[in-house]
Amino acid sequence: MLRYRHVVRILAHRSYSSGASGNDGNPGGSDSPDEDKHPIRRTFRILGNDMRKVKEFFVPKDPIAEDTTQRILTQSKFNFEGDKGPDPSQLDEFQTHCDVLIIGGGGVGSSIAYWLKEKARDGLNVVVVEKDETYAQSATRVSVGGLCQQFSLPENIQMSLFAADFLRNAKEQFGSAVPLNFTPQGHLLLAGEEGAESLKNASQLQNELGARNELLTPDRLAARFPWLNTKGVALGCHGIEKEGWFNSWALLTNFRRSAGGHGAHFVNGEVVDFHFQEQPDITVSGDNSANEGCFDGLDKAVIQLPDGTRRTCKFALCVIAAGANSGNVGRLARIGTGAGMLRVPLPIDARKRYMYAITTQAQNAPGMAMPITIDSNGTFIRRDGLGGNYICGHNSDSQVDPNSNNCLVDPQYFEQHIRPALVERVPAFEAVTVVDSWAGLYEHNVYDENGIVGPHPYYHNLYIATGFSGHGIQQSVAVGRAICELIMDGQFRTIDLSRLSFDRLIVDRPMYELNNVLS
Repeated sequence: MLRYRHVVRILAHRSYSSGASGNDGNPGGSDSPDEDKHPIRRTFRILGNDMRKVKEFFVPKDPIAEDTTQRILTQSKFNFEGDKGPDPSQLDEFQTHCDVLIIGGGGVGSSIAYWLKEKARDGLNVVVVEKDETYAQSATRVSVGGLCQQFSLPENIQMSLFAADFLRNAKEQFGSAVPLNFTPQGHLLLAGEEGAESLKNASQLQNELGARNELLTPDRLAARFPWLNTKGVALGCHGIEKEGWFNSWALLTNFRRSAGGHGAHFVNGEVVDFHFQEQPDITVSGDNSANEGCFDGLDKAVIQLPDGTRRTCKFALCVIAAGANSGNVGRLARIGTGAGMLRVPLPIDARKRYMYAITTQAQNAPGMAMPITIDSNGTFIRRDGLGGNYICGHNSDSQVDPNSNNCLVDPQYFEQHIRPALVERVPAFEAVTVVDSWAGLYEHNVYDENGIVGPHPYYHNLYIATGFSGHGIQQSVAVGRAICELIMDGQFRTIDLSRLSFDRLIVDRPMYELNNVLS
């Protein structure tokens, strides 16, 4: 029923909006004005066009043209300093109508676009709106690219297992133009006395679900990793298979490249408002406030372009995947400011992560077999290539850091918070030199620090995919697939993420993730 409802809505939307065209003149493609004005004829014409595209859906398409691939690659090259962005002449023509509007073009939003276009190809017009085209402010900037199954919730474990299988076959999905450079050295989570029991129970669940890790006592940790000081460590969990790290920029680039190559439109702009449409034929079960008057449904997004102009895009379905900005987008849709179900806000704030590139030539420093190591205090470190180079960092505490809401690097933060923790855990890092530093913001679900995935209970055409609280890039693969399944099939098929829906906020049933896993 849900799938049928979405198909009907998309067809009706196309009939009204002239086939999701960005053109303003006779968008339906008919020479007859009378035929264009007749919604039934228009709907049957669109159905006929869609049926002709069924063959294209099942028959493999020709490889994407090299010039198209190069254009999208040019738009998707990033670095830590931030590029100038794509050439404006290469941007897509603005789409005034679309089937699916995705707000946020980071890892999650681009993954949703990838899966939708991989499955529907030309059958859906997908538009992705991203306000930071260079991704200088995105969470990907401060991602260590971690892939780890050491979570306490089954859903999070299953999503990371799905990502591991996907990344293993990445060349089949994306080709070899932008390699992901997966390094399978595992993760090492350390716990003190207070966290040891939780780490042990989580490890048992992880292995039951298909992960492979081992629990190590302090003596075994010291024997396996001679560079590690085990003082204060009661237990460690070391991933043996399907764990490590990858190039998160490359994954984002491949999502964009593939989705764009199959026709997704990426718009450099910011959603600043929504237009609503009265729909008296719709009632919301369990919400008397919506039934006292006329139901106002989401109809159009107002998008502000880089030159300051504002344009509207009418959509059939909308997805909020705006990362740290998701809470603000939710408020534009009256989530958290309305009545009834709309009183419950989208509880997403921005949190800061500091990242440092360090180097040391100490002979007893960690070598090639070093896993990503996450201490019980939240400090993390991993090897970065060869030659004694490492990446380390820490999530800022908003209570003590006055710069926690921006991307400025506090010059004293490393000496005050990072170096002492590093030296205590890895004594060889006493003489490390900082060669680079950067900071960025990631989304944080202040309700239960876990992702929110699925439809909004009030709006029948709005989905949410946000709140992953520091492990979004590794979950982006599975989340994109999950939202695609909800839109195309009306239900989860690969992984059941029903417990992560917005509904848990309304009934106040938090889904706490106990393990400190990051990506």
